[in-house]
Amino acid sequence: MKERIPRSFLFEVRRKLSSQNFFKVRLGTMSKPQILLTNDDGIRSPGLWAAAASLSNLGYVTVTAPREQSSGAGRSLPNTSDGIIREERLEIKGQEWSVFAVGGSPAQSVLHGVYEVLKRKPDLVVSGINYGENVASGVTISGTVGAALEAASLGIPAMAVSLEADPKYHLSYSDDVNFLAAADFTARIASLLLKKEFPADVNMLKVDVPSNATLETPWQLTRVSSQRYYEPIAPIRKSWDVPGVMGYREAGILNNEAENTDVYALRVKRVVSVSPLSLDLTSRVDFDELNKLMREG
Repeated sequence: MKERIPRSFLFEVRRKLSSQNFFKVRLGTMSKPQILLTNDDGIRSPGLWAAAASLSNLGYVTVTAPREQSSGAGRSLPNTSDGIIREERLEIKGQEWSVFAVGGSPAQSVLHGVYEVLKRKPDLVVSGINYGENVASGVTISGTVGAALEAASLGIPAMAVSLEADPKYHLSYSDDVNFLAAADFTARIASLLLKKEFPADVNMLKVDVPSNATLETPWQLTRVSSQRYYEPIAPIRKSWDVPGVMGYREAGILNNEAENTDVYALRVKRVVSVSPLSLDLTSRVDFDELNKLMREG
């Protein structure tokens, strides 16, 4: 006659199996997700490090990011990039990481990461956390968003995360910007992308976090505002032969924003904006009506 297993023993086994730490260890040895992380602020950005630390709880994180500041690069693949990849050792949140600095744009950093560093498609690509929000029609300028779009074009689930910040911090690595809440939302939404299958027309998620966000701040789905969030400022110079860089300032569009846009959610409601983006840039118009309009005499 077989000996019965004590119920107390079975209870203990069940408790351990339901333990989060137990599954962290066991799943880590079996099939941890591969996450590729990049940004447009460069390999030494504290926003990148904050994202790396938070994502490391979800899977294996490989960092391939531009070796230099690349804000405003969009999804560009400049033929002037040298493509040099240098492995560096950086300390992130008290741990030493091996990261890869890429001589190229954010989108090129994704390509080098997928085809050379990992040599396989990762389960998820995350771009960010960016110094400064990426909202409204200017999202096509953003290297943060552009990198995620490049990943999406390869059929890889992707997200871009940006933290609202004063423009004086946009090109900085300032410690005055607190990435704690943004890092938490990065991990939370990344977890959703790893676990759930999204509709075919959702190629990536664009996440914008208010500067005053906490871990309890709500989030909402939004559409991208079609208005211009920043307006250009011409350089002041005596001659066109003198170097001059276009500046920018907020365009002051808040009074005209619809309540379901990324701008309204971020700036008025002060909640985290999550915008599902598609690679299909086709206008949402009735083709029959448009065809009729264009062919009328």
